[in-house]
Amino acid sequence: MNNQFRKRVEEQEEELQEQEQLEVREKEKEESSTIAFFRKLFTEGVVSKESATDMLPFIIFLCALIMVYIANSHMAMKNLRDIDKLSKEVKELSWEYKSLKADLMFKSKLTEVAKKVDTLGIKELIEPPKKIIVSNEH
Repeated sequence: MNNQFRKRVEEQEEELQEQEQLEVREKEKEESSTIAFFRKLFTEGVVSKESATDMLPFIIFLCALIMVYIANSHMAMKNLRDIDKLSKEVKELSWEYKSLKADLMFKSKLTEVAKKVDTLGIKELIEPPKKIIVSNEH
């Protein structure tokens, strides 16, 4: 029985080796066929020297179109950065406006104004203002 088992194992190993060799040959054929295809395509096939020179204006047009596309994306990114920068600046100016407004409201209170003008010798009224009435009977 040992000999039969060895024979089976050896046969299986041989089959695996043959399959691997077949796979390697198929890959080589595929690679050589693709290389041959591209060689044939560029030397004898669709793309020849004459057809390449005929396609040159179209290729130049495509290159120019690609450059315009890239420039457009760069401009869009620059605009987004500018918008972000300006929005931050607007927020900062808004905060500054609010703080200045609060400061002005505090300084325009009656008590604060009285403190400021006290140095000039002007004092706050204690009695209510008097009304002057002029008669027209002369």
